[in-house]
Amino acid sequence: MKKYLLSIALILLLSLEINAHVGHYAKFNYLEYELFRNNKLIGYHKYDFQRKGENLVINNEVSFKITKLGIDLYNYYAKGVEKYNNGIFSGFNSKTNQNKKEKYVNITVDPNDKNLIIDGSSFQGSVDKDMIIGTWWNHEIVQKKAQISAVSGRIIEQKVEFIGKEEIIIGDKTYKTLRFNFSSSDPSLSKDKKLNTDIWYEEGTYLWVKAAFDKTGYWEYRLKKVK
Repeated sequence: MKKYLLSIALILLLSLEINAHVGHYAKFNYLEYELFRNNKLIGYHKYDFQRKGENLVINNEVSFKITKLGIDLYNYYAKGVEKYNNGIFSGFNSKTNQNKKEKYVNITVDPNDKNLIIDGSSFQGSVDKDMIIGTWWNHEIVQKKAQISAVSGRIIEQKVEFIGKEEIIIGDKTYKTLRFNFSSSDPSLSKDKKLNTDIWYEEGTYLWVKAAFDKTGYWEYRLKKVK
């Protein structure tokens, strides 16, 4: 019960901070993360923020490779573009090569009801405008009942639980963070489809600092660079 009440309190606090939408991240121009599997560095995830007046375009790139005995077992590469006009989401598109399997998603906004129109390799259709693209950098995701896969457009209904405040060390820096767990709210999903990811946001700035999940190994995203 105590953890549940803390979750409500933190989400209400974040609700006040989120009124500025992505303007909350105005001081960030570039974010870079290292991706580890079983504590071995295997790749990166980069976000490049480009601003023009009140409009924002975020280019993101993910690349990693799993090898064993010098042989490539798995290759992954994705590029995406996320757009906001006057702080409001206006579109997203990405292309992904997942071990030679091509995936994609294109998201636009219906000019009439403002709902999101998804054309993806896993889902096509219209969804409520309150959903959010699952790119993790935007702490607004803790408020949402569902996120949209940035790889295929799949709708991921989620439960968000506030775990607590933690100090974590990355490199030579210590961060005071808020830790959340994101899990799938649909119990019928197969294990490979279920969401179960911990995300750490820096207290005060809500900068995404770290992510971790267990899926054929223990994976971590760790913040490497901020500009």
